[in-house]
Amino acid sequence: MDSVKRKRIVRAKKKRKIRGTISGTAECPRLSVFRSSKNIYVQAIDDLSEKTLASASSKDKDFSLASGGNRKAAKEVGRMIAERLLALNIKDAAFDRNGFIYHGRVKDLADAAREGGLNF
Repeated sequence: MDSVKRKRIVRAKKKRKIRGTISGTAECPRLSVFRSSKNIYVQAIDDLSEKTLASASSKDKDFSLASGGNRKAAKEVGRMIAERLLALNIKDAAFDRNGFIYHGRVKDLADAAREGGLNF
């Protein structure tokens, strides 16, 4: 089996397992993180009504850094999502790492969101 194909399969299995335990509500949405090689994205999702409450990414107009694929960018996106959720009076969230290892950019995004005032 090709190593790239195996990585995709392993991540999909992790993702299914995580989604079986984490669910978001209007008061405590699920923060779903996706990282690509060039950008990082996060959404606050209410799974009961199947709506996205807020989102932030390194491709937003408010994003100030030149590169979106590094740890500084992840910290900036984490700060942005925290501001947007606090503006909606949402202080609690459930973190969904989406099958990615909790390390590097994913961890920096989570830490920046916590520093911005979110609890998870």
